[in-house]
Amino acid sequence: MTDAHYSLTGFDLAGADRLNREPRVRVHSPASSALEQGRARLVVLMAVFTLSFGAVGAKLVGATVNSGGGSERAGMKAAARHSATTRADIVDRNGVLLATSLHTASLFADPKLILDAEEAADLLLTQLPDLNRKTLIADLTSDKRFVWIKRNLSPRQQQEIFRLGIPGLSFQMEDRRVYPQGALAAHVVGFSGIDNNGLMGIEQAFDTRLRENDDPLRLSIDVRLQHVLRRELFATMEEFRAVGAAGMVMDIHTGEILGMVSVPDFDPHSPPPPQAEQDTDPRFNRNTLGVYEMGSTFKIFNTAMALESGRVHMNDMFDATRPIRIGRFTISDFHPENKWMDVADVFKHSSNIGSVKMAMEVGPAAQKDFMTKLGFMRPAKLELPEMGWPMIPNPWREVNMMTISFGHGMSVSPTHLVTAVSGVVNGGIMHPATLLKVDDPSTVEGTRIISEKTSDAMRKLMRLVVTEGTASKADTPGYVVGGKTGTADKVKGRSYAGNARVSSMVAAFPINDPRYVVYVMVDEPKGNKKTFGFATAGWVAAPAIGSIVGQIGPLLGVKPQDNQSPSIVNALSVRPVPPGGTGSSMAAIPAAAHMNALAGGDGD
Repeated sequence: MTDAHYSLTGFDLAGADRLNREPRVRVHSPASSALEQGRARLVVLMAVFTLSFGAVGAKLVGATVNSGGGSERAGMKAAARHSATTRADIVDRNGVLLATSLHTASLFADPKLILDAEEAADLLLTQLPDLNRKTLIADLTSDKRFVWIKRNLSPRQQQEIFRLGIPGLSFQMEDRRVYPQGALAAHVVGFSGIDNNGLMGIEQAFDTRLRENDDPLRLSIDVRLQHVLRRELFATMEEFRAVGAAGMVMDIHTGEILGMVSVPDFDPHSPPPPQAEQDTDPRFNRNTLGVYEMGSTFKIFNTAMALESGRVHMNDMFDATRPIRIGRFTISDFHPENKWMDVADVFKHSSNIGSVKMAMEVGPAAQKDFMTKLGFMRPAKLELPEMGWPMIPNPWREVNMMTISFGHGMSVSPTHLVTAVSGVVNGGIMHPATLLKVDDPSTVEGTRIISEKTSDAMRKLMRLVVTEGTASKADTPGYVVGGKTGTADKVKGRSYAGNARVSSMVAAFPINDPRYVVYVMVDEPKGNKKTFGFATAGWVAAPAIGSIVGQIGPLLGVKPQDNQSPSIVNALSVRPVPPGGTGSSMAAIPAAAHMNALAGGDGD
């Protein structure tokens, strides 16, 4: 016992059964010292192992991230940044989703850790067959420490690649932009790139806002109207073998664009590269980027200008019995009436001669000032980066004044036209076009361009074109359409194309109390048997307008009316019917003139 140096403590003589209890070791015994030394050695050993493994880990991280050049480090930083970047949703005016972001996995590799590049490439191609084997092997054998293999994988692709178990491959979570409506609003919404930055349309125009604000961006467009527009434009384009078409719907009291479609269009998930020929480029937005001579639709502005000037009145007569010759040019009517005409006849028959003589009463300087007031000297104000510059004459001479009076010699975009027409028919206040939903119409800015009296006169004239003029095929039961057709030879390069034209119509409804403007333009239509070979606006654009109005009217909550009710007919009559008299109507005009109107009249 003494050799063990044990010291028994707590021994209970009264309890013999406690004799077997293990004795406690003295604090200062040799056994205690040995135990403390063992513990110290164990702590030191653990610290050494921790430091060693930490150093190895640090070397591995350094080898992966820091040993490469600046581009590899930038790639890793970019991967981390992508995972944290989120774009806000884009929705239509009713909250229907147009663009959103989904979290997806992207595949990258560290070539230094790839054991067999060819084997790895062949395995990857079983799940990603669209990759190029030669390029993939080159990436997997490069000196870089970070290379992207495939961005935005589907969950199934990620799972199957993970199961391949290839060393040196990793996944990075990113956001992928998704467009649930596909091509329906492609030219409006646009698209974003692989790095989540906006590259076209609203995505580009509001790139910063979509990155920094999580609230959905609500647009003015209505996907229901988009569907109607797109379907009718494609049908018209196919029927007349056109190279393209465009259409818009605008709220005349707010400037909100409720529908904007340009065809051909594209899938924003895989947009095509830009093409040199804009006529066939699916990315080309004819509504905003395209500028065209608008033909006789411009007579809306020429007539409004003349009436507003006070130098021309509705009953004034103009000699349209012979063409106008200026220098080596001759201005004539497509279907000459060869008679004196008042303002209503000039507008209804779309007389170029009468339009020129009305403009001559005002003069070139006043015409230029009026076109400036309409915003035709600069790109239209709209929240898109794709906006075309108007083509205007410089200097603005008398001959330019003459040709512009009937829509030639000056090119503007459909957005210019629709915005200005909305101001002409709504009482004379032009509101800037917008693709953002207006919550409070009272806050919308406006510029007076004509008086209420002139606006009222223009509504009557536009209804006359539908009831007795070139746009009879746009008449829609229940919705009292008024408008103006226009057919213009297409400008290509520095001259007119001999067999290419733009046929268009702009209309408002209900014209007795207008709320909406609708526009259709068909690019290079060809006549067919049904149209007796005609490809003018009366045959091409007017029927499309009628079909569109008939479909969107109920969607917009426009209450149908009786187009032939005496109250509407008299309210829109250019020449009021005296008590007991009979008014002018399509049924009352001669059969020859009736057929002429149905056939597109003067070519418009």
